[in-house]
Amino acid sequence: MEVIPTLRNIIRKQLISPIQEFIKDSRAVGVTLLACTILSLVLANSSVSANYIQLIETEFHFPSWLHLPHSILHWINDALMALFFFLVGMEIKRELLIGELSSVKKAALPIAAALGGMVVPAFIFIALNAGTSHQAGWGIPMATDIAFSLGVASLLGARVPVTLKIFLMALAIIDDLGAILVIAVFYGGDINWTWLLVAAAVLAVIWIIHRFRYYRWWIIALGGILTWYCIFNSGIHATIAGVLIAFLVPLEKLGDYEHNLHDPVNFIILPLFALANTAIILPDNMGAALGTTLSWGVLAGLVLGKPLGITIFSWATIQSKLGEMPGGTNWTQLIGMGALAGIGFTMSIFITMLAFSDLNQQNIAKLAILLGAIVSIILGLLLLYRGSTQIKKSST
Repeated sequence: MEVIPTLRNIIRKQLISPIQEFIKDSRAVGVTLLACTILSLVLANSSVSANYIQLIETEFHFPSWLHLPHSILHWINDALMALFFFLVGMEIKRELLIGELSSVKKAALPIAAALGGMVVPAFIFIALNAGTSHQAGWGIPMATDIAFSLGVASLLGARVPVTLKIFLMALAIIDDLGAILVIAVFYGGDINWTWLLVAAAVLAVIWIIHRFRYYRWWIIALGGILTWYCIFNSGIHATIAGVLIAFLVPLEKLGDYEHNLHDPVNFIILPLFALANTAIILPDNMGAALGTTLSWGVLAGLVLGKPLGITIFSWATIQSKLGEMPGGTNWTQLIGMGALAGIGFTMSIFITMLAFSDLNQQNIAKLAILLGAIVSIILGLLLLYRGSTQIKKSST
């Protein structure tokens, strides 16, 4: 009779507890995404490559009048990623209302830094690709992956001040908001105003219900599905529905929704996104693939443009007394955080899929994003380590 309880204890101790401890680790999301990316690359370039890619592109034959995504890849990118955007939207709302973006003084520096981190990379990309078939990818190097960049920053532990991590998080959240606007305005199709008006009506109904302080999870769920379906058929990218619904979640409910969605989004949806979107068949001539203006535009934008734009705009904001340097930090560390912002990954890959329909262009851009992430990680960690060493020396 004691066998079953003993077996449960063994399973809990040997399997469940280690998984729970891993998930709680701030580095877990980055490690998981990296592992899924490596696995996807290995599978895509192995003997099972054709079967793996065929699985990702498996099509569902729904009646045409339903107008739904028609493959596993599209369901992941158009539907599941709407939940990721829902989580991001709630983080943006919380920071705007009660967080690091809730006042002009708090928000000035990260807003300026994020703006620089978007404008300069886009300018570099356009400078290298204007007039070419690659120019639609200008939005790719604008993005920063919040989870990945913060996960890498946590590798240095106490050497990275909490104020600097908060600065990076606020910057990345504004960056995400900018990327969302770019996707909505520049990477949608022809707009069907009828569907868009129906989506607006659904959102209005949710807002009215909440005005009567009637909060139920199924209202958000049902309203979210209806809004997603309408926006999916409107020509604007469907994931924007997640952000719109997030902005309607009452402040007092944000914590509950974020808590419930954090693990499923970060450890199921994002890994699936990585597995489906980084299945890149590496070209025989890697040098030629990475020698295009497309790859150089992405690489230069992420590795150089991000830290350069963030640093210049931060310096101008601090010099003009509109913002303050994060407490207990120096410029070397701030530049290091700017370098980590070059880890575009999730959002950069997402924009790549919207910018290009050509598979070769997608793969070149994705390779550049992955290489840019590696260089940004190394450069960022070196600068952050050096900056913390400088502070220690100056305090002794």
